[in-house]
Amino acid sequence: MASKLGYDGGMTLAIQVADLGRGRAFYEGVLGFKHLYTVEEIAWAEFATGTAGVNVGLSQVEKPKVGAGPVPTFGIKDIAAARATLEGAGVKFDGPTQEIPGLVKLATFFDPDGNALMLTESLQQG
Repeated sequence: MASKLGYDGGMTLAIQVADLGRGRAFYEGVLGFKHLYTVEEIAWAEFATGTAGVNVGLSQVEKPKVGAGPVPTFGIKDIAAARATLEGAGVKFDGPTQEIPGLVKLATFFDPDGNALMLTESLQQG
């Protein structure tokens, strides 16, 4: 079905951070997203996620509001390996990885400002 608004297929997940440099280090260095650009005048940085048309944008604000919005969820091939990598970098997780048999594995973790992010591994065949 065609969009009534004319969507172009792109999406940017805008996330509030207290320190743009610290946020950039996490999203680029820890999560491995590709830094696209930074606009210092508006305290904004944008990253490619590896999914065509889906970017993460960081907006520096004095007091980030966390916990009340959508949770960006990133599909990965091996959740155990990805979790071990993130934990090795000091990333905090919200409990153990959850599994819904035959459907999905899920693991919620937090960026340095406390924004919730999630890893997902599909268990569906095909």
